[in-house]
Amino acid sequence: MKLVIYPAVDDVRLEQIKSAAGAMSVVNLDNPQSVVREIVDADAFFGKLTPDMLAAANDLRWVQSPTASLEHFLFPELVEHPCTLTNMRGLFSDVIADHVFGYILCFARNLHLYLRQQISTTWEPIGGESARSSFASGPGVVSSMDRAHLHLSDCTLGIVGLGAIGRAIAERGSAFNMEVVAVDPYPVKPPPGVDEIWNMERFDDLLAMSDFVVIAAPHTPSTEGMFGREQFQRMKTSGYLINIGRGVIVKLDDLVASLDAGEIAGAALDVFEVEPLPADHPLWAMENVIITPHVAACSVHIAQRHLDVLLENIRRFVRGDELLNQASKIEWF
Repeated sequence: MKLVIYPAVDDVRLEQIKSAAGAMSVVNLDNPQSVVREIVDADAFFGKLTPDMLAAANDLRWVQSPTASLEHFLFPELVEHPCTLTNMRGLFSDVIADHVFGYILCFARNLHLYLRQQISTTWEPIGGESARSSFASGPGVVSSMDRAHLHLSDCTLGIVGLGAIGRAIAERGSAFNMEVVAVDPYPVKPPPGVDEIWNMERFDDLLAMSDFVVIAAPHTPSTEGMFGREQFQRMKTSGYLINIGRGVIVKLDDLVASLDAGEIAGAALDVFEVEPLPADHPLWAMENVIITPHVAACSVHIAQRHLDVLLENIRRFVRGDELLNQASKIEWF
């Protein structure tokens, strides 16, 4: 058996790959023309596959994508090819879920607004200083300051897409005693932390009842442009949108229009239709928007997890066992 790697990996990873491969030969290449020659009799491939490479392959049975996302990886000939495709999903679940709760806590406690006030050395509680209770009376009456700060256990967290990332977000929501609901095209028995999981027919119900709507769905033909003006109008006017899925899922012009109209309370975005987000985009100037530059998956632990998945799948392929993270070429995940 033979495994072709392109582009080439460093020597440290290559030695571990060769060890996992055992008797299977490993060819590590940086030149696409060399790949076309070597892939002719290859059984497996790891890296960035092109149509020319695939056309030259006579025995290819397994392709391992180096990424979780597949919209940029797939092409028609690969979709039609009988080889098994695996991806790198599941590497980022905990760190992305932590990022989501950074957003949620900012909105719930108005930290995004207080940071702006700090820059301008402004002391002004959201809800108004005049609403502060006195030492004489104590906090015996619910004030406008109280109402301006959310208690997470009073909130509903709605998750769109209950894959590994969605489940990790749900677990954190449950830890904060939030009500957690989710929609997914393939609903199963609610996992720990999820109160209700529904099929996509109840998408509108989730939008209407959630204080925080989190997009944890992949980019697929069915999710592209999934969130537009109509969906924002179905959310609570006090609700917040969070997107850590894929940028093309949210129509940014519609989001801007809904924010301007006060149809939702705010949004936190790590991914965008166009990246980098243009400097003149109106989202930058909105105080109720949190923007991070596609960093939700950043962690020192990801590289080792990435290698671990590759090594385990190499061992399984050599043994003839079922591979991890098998993906649908039609649905892109």
